[in-house]
Amino acid sequence: MKYTTHKAAPLAIAVAMGLTSSLAIAQEKAAKDSDVERIQVSGSLGSLPGQDVESVFGFGKSILETPRSASSVSLEQMERFNISDIDELVAFAPGTFTQSFFGVAGSLDVRGTPGEAYFRGVKRLDNPGNYPTPIGASSSIDIVRGPASPIYGPAKVGGYLNFTPKSARSGRGQYLTSDTGGFSYSVGSWDKNVMTAEVGGPTKLAGKDAGFYLYGEIENSGSYYENTSTDQTILQASFNVDITENLRFEFGGMYHDYEGNEVAGWNRLTQDLIDNGTYITGDAKALDTDGDGAISHEEFDATNLELWVWQSNLDEVSDADLTDLGDMALENVGTAKLKRNQVLVAEDDIHANTVQTLYFDTIYYTDSGWEIKNQVFYEAYENVNENAYGFAQFHDSWVAENKLVFSKDFDTDSMMMTLQLSPSLRYTNFEHGEDWHDEYFDRRDLTGASTARDKVLLATQTGVDYTEYYKGDYLDMGIAAMANMTWNNGVDLVLGARYDRMDMESTSPYEKLLSSDGVVGHAKDSDGGVSWTASLSYKTPLGLIPYVTAAEQTTVIAGQGAEITTSNIANGTALASSKLTEYGIKGSLLDDTLYFALAAFDQERTDYSSQNTTTNNTTDSEGLEFELRWVVTDQLVLTAGYTNIEVVNLTALNSGSQYGRLGSADLTNVSPELLFGGYVDTMLDITQSNSNNKAARKAGIPENIYTLTATYDFQNGFATNVSIIDVDATYSGFSQAIKLPAYTLVNAGVFYEADNWNLSLNVKNLTDEKYFRANFPDLFGGGIVLPELPRHVNAKFAYKF
Repeated sequence: MKYTTHKAAPLAIAVAMGLTSSLAIAQEKAAKDSDVERIQVSGSLGSLPGQDVESVFGFGKSILETPRSASSVSLEQMERFNISDIDELVAFAPGTFTQSFFGVAGSLDVRGTPGEAYFRGVKRLDNPGNYPTPIGASSSIDIVRGPASPIYGPAKVGGYLNFTPKSARSGRGQYLTSDTGGFSYSVGSWDKNVMTAEVGGPTKLAGKDAGFYLYGEIENSGSYYENTSTDQTILQASFNVDITENLRFEFGGMYHDYEGNEVAGWNRLTQDLIDNGTYITGDAKALDTDGDGAISHEEFDATNLELWVWQSNLDEVSDADLTDLGDMALENVGTAKLKRNQVLVAEDDIHANTVQTLYFDTIYYTDSGWEIKNQVFYEAYENVNENAYGFAQFHDSWVAENKLVFSKDFDTDSMMMTLQLSPSLRYTNFEHGEDWHDEYFDRRDLTGASTARDKVLLATQTGVDYTEYYKGDYLDMGIAAMANMTWNNGVDLVLGARYDRMDMESTSPYEKLLSSDGVVGHAKDSDGGVSWTASLSYKTPLGLIPYVTAAEQTTVIAGQGAEITTSNIANGTALASSKLTEYGIKGSLLDDTLYFALAAFDQERTDYSSQNTTTNNTTDSEGLEFELRWVVTDQLVLTAGYTNIEVVNLTALNSGSQYGRLGSADLTNVSPELLFGGYVDTMLDITQSNSNNKAARKAGIPENIYTLTATYDFQNGFATNVSIIDVDATYSGFSQAIKLPAYTLVNAGVFYEADNWNLSLNVKNLTDEKYFRANFPDLFGGGIVLPELPRHVNAKFAYKF
């Protein structure tokens, strides 16, 4: 029986929000006199870092004055450049690049490791690829590189995205003065269809000033890739009510129902396939002995489809060594030219996810100058993912957090200090199962449909025979303190510390597993971790701000469904730590029309034995990031970025080896068709690495990335835009056998606005560049890769009032 995800009705969410709205929400604190610089330049599209951004340290500091590498993408930029998913943010944020997570844009890779997502400053449940993260309901997106501030709790080393939802309060904190809203309709290549509607404005509730903002989005789209489509519904609501002059409530939520499928990409990978599109065809041996149309684990176990080879012996393996593994060989072998849309997706593959997010903030200002902010956050998701080639999983997890922040400003003749104290509780409940015991990418011939020769009977369909299954919970009790001291001479010091106490419990029910050999059935433990940060900067009279930051951050080793494994708890490796050293300089020049930032960093996970290859690798990243944003005139806005990065797998480097599956290119003396019915695995020898750790470098992350964007407003209703991303060649897998070519991606568009409506037309991949992204390079990179989209067109009509 097929596993079914039970989804809450959108109407139920809307009713719940409507009932909650009767509680009310408050008015912002009167504007304080401060020296915080606010840059307002006509025609900037919100590209300059003039507004306060609390998502880095929790203080009201602009990105210019924040001693960390960070970028912010405004709603105006997203609309002008027609940004529709988080992968496109790479053009605006150095240090970011995303490998393919089986074609699902769940999170950005930040500084070479999977990033996290925050909603209004609170961490969401992990989403490396559970569903495409929606961005259309956001008024801005902040991309912060490096671990989060201690005030936000345990976090990953790479960085995170903070999404600020559209609300009834403007960026200055005042309520909207009148009703506003609109609707849009987007169409594009491959039957793209997206509709949005939104409305917001001021109101009164029990005689109190209040505001609301509602947003809805419906998508029913096809895809360039075969057997692929997207159906999703997004509903978001935010409410604000002033109870008194000193008390305010902010609350709301989001509902996201997504149904699509993963896209693994091309299989049977060879360099000839990458360079020339030449694909090896052929049928895998029939193994479905009972004739039910799928291969069960028992039917796989009746044969031998796995070859283990030590890396030192790779050159010695020949066709003759596979005589006892005849079941791995293909039948009816040939070649064909493979199209980029012919990918490893079966007609019945499904990837469905429902996520519900709710928040309720209470903000109170005391007569003595303290701000007391209590944030209540809840998020839950249900997910099911089934792929005919042999991978399936489900999650049923939720999290609830309560964070209380006390903050106050202290002024002296020579210094201003902001102090924050924050106790917090975060409880996570998880149930997660996955089936990958018989995951065979190469059995499917992509020139034809999926058949019983490659289709696997999955645990989510039978309810048993999972490879891994975990059910449990964990409670994080944290206390944090932050201080920001700014002297009149331009010196700025940020200090922070945090302690987290984690109570964790996880169970792996043997009755759900295909095999319980070596599995820890139950584990329970408590552990603690300390986080801290220290930043020093100096605002020079020339408008330049050099800074240095050092930090150490606790991180929780949780998986794709927020689960903690029983073995990690039993071994004391469920908590780990990360450290960051960053030097940089920022500046605002030419009458605050030009902003630039340059940062050099070194950050690493310090616990080599504790990692999750899906969500939290143990890596060391070091490199250089440069960002420029320039409002040249009221009409012309330019941005540029550069990233140089090296990411090293520390677990592999420390142990001297790395487990992985090999592709046919790794066995140069073996005919590929003899391998594609099964798989070859090995322990790659990292002791061969040279002085710059070349053999331990993480694949799929380009060493150099250059970006450039430009938009020109003709001031007659028409505007144009162009973005360019230039990417180095990189290897598809850890063994470095297949090289993916360098590429230059060009997007361009035209925008027209008249009165209350606008029309945009954008061409993505204007030059029809042929390029690829690595797919799980540490494990599967030698066997699969995602061919990216060719030239395609998006058109959008929008009406606003």
